[in-house]
Amino acid sequence: PARRGAAPGRGRGLVAPLGCLVPRQKHTLPDLPYDYGALEPHINAEIMQLHHSKHHAAYVNNLNVAEEKYKEALAKGDVTAQVSLQPALKFNGGGHINHTIFWTNLSPNGGGEPKGELMEAIKRDFGSFANFKEKLTAVSVGVQGSGWGWLGYNKEQGRLQIAACANQDPLQGTTGLIPLLGIDVWEHAYYLQMYLQDMHHAKSRVEFLHRLLKWHHFYFSITLVVVSVAYK
Repeated sequence: PARRGAAPGRGRGLVAPLGCLVPRQKHTLPDLPYDYGALEPHINAEIMQLHHSKHHAAYVNNLNVAEEKYKEALAKGDVTAQVSLQPALKFNGGGHINHTIFWTNLSPNGGGEPKGELMEAIKRDFGSFANFKEKLTAVSVGVQGSGWGWLGYNKEQGRLQIAACANQDPLQGTTGLIPLLGIDVWEHAYYLQMYLQDMHHAKSRVEFLHRLLKWHHFYFSITLVVVSVAYK
């Protein structure tokens, strides 16, 4: 049987707020609610495994290291060290938060238009579901470099709002919006699958190498490609 995202019994989600000074358990990699191959053909099993068990796991591990160093700096009253650790906390903490949300946004049984209150809110704030998809796609494609496209909820204004965040900046921590749907536009979310597709369609080794060179030129010429997947 296909392997699930992590071993049974591992923690799900964030264990404690970032920077918490009271004794706590370390952050852990959350299990996936589906098998690595469950999203095929949209996202293949190999890239899901790398994305989850390598990339997300690295954010979790680095976050734990950064928090431990920050705790030591606080104990010593070393303000310089505390300030120098802020980028690592933001990057790795954001990477953990964002991906924990991302896995639950994906579903092997997803697709189609939402219903109920969410659909009514989309029509109210964007005019139609088609307009919403167009705007979210445009914002996501417009991210220069690595980052995320988001549908969030503006609690103060009581409405849905689309936003983009660079790198692994967490939506709520940097904009105040409550995250509802995130699109990962980092290259690690799709690059392997594009290579495999090129290899599959190449008629000869020479053609594959030619296409590979074209892909590298394409990669360095534009910043990203958004892969369409089935969302809840």
